[in-house]
Amino acid sequence: MTRRIPHFWSGVRWHRLIGGIGIALMLGLSFLCPCIQAAPSDPPTLLLVVGAPGESGYATHHLNQVTQWRAHAAKAGAPVLTVGTESPKDPAAAPDDALQLQNHLQQAAGGDAPLWVVWIGHGTFDGKEAWLNLRGPDISAAQIAAWLKPLQRPLVLINTASASGPFLPALSGTNRIVITATRSGSEQNATRFGSAFVEALGTPAADLDVDEQVSLLEAFLFAVRSVADSYRSEGRLVTEHALLDDTGDRQGTPASWYRGLQPIQKPKDGRPIDGAKAHRVTLVPSPFEASLTPEFRTRRAAIEERLAALKAKKTSLPEAEYDQALETILLELATLYRDFTGTSR
Repeated sequence: MTRRIPHFWSGVRWHRLIGGIGIALMLGLSFLCPCIQAAPSDPPTLLLVVGAPGESGYATHHLNQVTQWRAHAAKAGAPVLTVGTESPKDPAAAPDDALQLQNHLQQAAGGDAPLWVVWIGHGTFDGKEAWLNLRGPDISAAQIAAWLKPLQRPLVLINTASASGPFLPALSGTNRIVITATRSGSEQNATRFGSAFVEALGTPAADLDVDEQVSLLEAFLFAVRSVADSYRSEGRLVTEHALLDDTGDRQGTPASWYRGLQPIQKPKDGRPIDGAKAHRVTLVPSPFEASLTPEFRTRRAAIEERLAALKAKKTSLPEAEYDQALETILLELATLYRDFTGTSR
């Protein structure tokens, strides 16, 4: 059996894993057996919002993305809702997709499982407000923020449209991950990020930590690189720069701040860099990940947050203090896996 190292080990310097950390390594080798029989967490609900296509060629492009999202959701056992793909019941009536989106979000207010909302299409920016172009009335970032306010469930909000950057500060918040295809409203050319992102979710090369699943962070990083490569191959300047926010600080982080899965740049004001939470979220989990209980994931997330916070302070701590803290956290993490799997040292 090929054993994979889970994502929390990525970036840890192996020469530090001696002594007590060696115990963590031994435990780590045992908890990677994907043979646990446990109830999986409830899958997320996927809400796909498809905007007005404009030109006919874009309609095909957008529907191709919908098809790929549906395929991923089927693998995850996730229910899918769509807005903007259905014909009106009354052929004489103009579609009002904004109203349909509002109704879906109102109905989602009482759920507990994660809700993924993906916007596919074109956006505009009038200098003050960003809009998503829908069939019928367009919808602004402020309107969507108001509709999302009652939702307390975990939210993954991915706006792949042009001029989507202003949606990030409008939608950012606690227990939310927000991804936009552009960094500002002035990037108004049709984007390539949406198709690159949904393709990344099913691309093995996007699995940077080789744990047999593609996290939101991994898909984000891989898609940005794919987009840049496509522009470069055509000899064109990149006209879209995606951002990710998962700390709720409304700032966002570009992919250029990462090398692989390791941050190489930090915000100047000392706030945490985005990405740690996004790296714990995936649409299609590996068989091993799917076998884990919600309680296990909650405890693991808390430990991994402490590990990420420690790694962020590495340069400011004495080496011995950092090593001791690292050992403590990794032993706790390894023990968690050992107790869950029922393995022994």
